Amino acid sequence: MKQKEKNFSLKDQLFNREKVSYIAELIHDAYPDFQTIKFVDDVVEKFPELELMDRIHHIVDILEIYLVHSNDVLDYRESLKILLSALPRELDPDKHDDDFWDFILAPYGFFVAKYGCKEEYLDISLDALEQMTKRFSVEWAIRFFLNAFPDQTFTRMLEWARSDNYHVRRLSSEWTRPNLPWGHKISLQYQEPLQILDILAHDERRFVTRSIANHLNDISKKDPKLVVDTLKKWQSQECQDIEYMISHATRTLVKNWYIPAFELLWYSSHPQINMSDICLKNDSVKIWNELEFSFQITPHKQEKLMIDYTIYFIWKTWKLSPKVFKIKKGTFTHAVHITKKHPFKLMTTKALYPWEHLLEITINGTSVGKKSFTLIG
Repeated sequence: MKQKEKNFSLKDQLFNREKVSYIAELIHDAYPDFQTIKFVDDVVEKFPELELMDRIHHIVDILEIYLVHSNDVLDYRESLKILLSALPRELDPDKHDDDFWDFILAPYGFFVAKYGCKEEYLDISLDALEQMTKRFSVEWAIRFFLNAFPDQTFTRMLEWARSDNYHVRRLSSEWTRPNLPWGHKISLQYQEPLQILDILAHDERRFVTRSIANHLNDISKKDPKLVVDTLKKWQSQECQDIEYMISHATRTLVKNWYIPAFELLWYSSHPQINMSDICLKNDSVKIWNELEFSFQITPHKQEKLMIDYTIYFIWKTWKLSPKVFKIKKGTFTHAVHITKKHPFKLMTTKALYPWEHLLEITINGTSVGKKSFTLIG
């Protein structure tokens, strides 16, 4: 099992000969002159040297070769008609979530972005992306249109926010995320899409509200107050999925101990509790061993508490680098004794340096105790 997990390749799972053959057959059904075998061979030949996103762009390049040309130039209009005819069935419109389908359809959207992001093709390209996103999200491809034609694209997104299809509605949130993973940078100011999110905030589909929450979480890294104020507004409007959106949208704010976010989650910034001193099993701990610590919390009354701990690691520059870890959250009515073990294992992503480190306990975003300890080699 360990060997199998070690050899797992996401790019090979998502993009391989079988997947490429699938879209090739769909295209051939819509365009009988399509050279299916040669297309597949040309695509997969370069796969071993390409990463995941590079494979998508490579498929786009090969599609251009095998679709319709006029005087040795790609006939975008005719080629687009073929790709639209070659789309598989729409995703189930009755689902609420988890209906993302297959990455092998991603090149379709990028094909539109590469060859159809021109004024003469703008309307048919946006129409095509609307149809494509009902099969696989075109959130990356449409960002090119936003930069090239911001007013027209944004107007279309306002319309899509009211679409009957929840995949189209989700796109109107996802495409403008400030920090969209793998997404092309956009020039749009982060405040502008809020009018779209206001329309979507009452959506009943988790696929949509998760995108809204991720969008707000991106904004929270720039403007925490704007995010909290927006969520408060939606909370007063009794949006259907508001509790989920609050929890998911404020995760970075909570991690960074932004007190208004805790209050939005109904955690008091000044809980009425007593806390004992932090007790360390040992004042020093060896790398590969565990730091064991304990403490007791006694609430004066019923209190909703989020209890975290932070390790301040030493970097090679001798500066402290904090990392937050979860302990427990819930409603507490009586004293609770907490014992925790933190392992210090060598990792490829973070070096460990023997030196004095710091442990800090926070409750509802507020520091309630610190204790130093020494990490030894």
